[in-house]
Amino acid sequence: MIRRAEERDIPYLLNLLEQVNLVHHLARPDIFKKATKYNEEELKEIIKDDNKPIFVYDEDGTVTGYAFTYYIKHEKDNILTDIKTLYIDDLCVDSSKRKSGIGHKLYEYVKGFAKDQGCYNLTLNVWYSNESALRFYKSLDLEPLKIMMEKIL
Repeated sequence: MIRRAEERDIPYLLNLLEQVNLVHHLARPDIFKKATKYNEEELKEIIKDDNKPIFVYDEDGTVTGYAFTYYIKHEKDNILTDIKTLYIDDLCVDSSKRKSGIGHKLYEYVKGFAKDQGCYNLTLNVWYSNESALRFYKSLDLEPLKIMMEKIL
């Protein structure tokens, strides 16, 4: 079952946040600390914020996946059109449940939610070093919107 996150989900969210950050930390320790993106208090605030909906995959009271999202609008921008975007800030499935279809279900749910909310598109970023995530998103027919390049000095 997929639903909006609640405060009772915070321990699961913290565990999953650690898992996803570990993937990033192992790939790019020069950028990512071994930490979590949010702490308990920050999660409590985000859960209350309707502009930043978090969706969880709940298997009989155990959260085994999540999608953190937020809305982006470029109203009255000089060059960008006034579209409403739902941005997937983070999508994670518990390491013991990967390749079970949970990520696909979360993505499809979020995509349907975005359509229902009148969004023009759904966007996300993926780290180039996260090859499994790249394959996953390509399997969902996502296409590159823009590419960020770097040169380490």
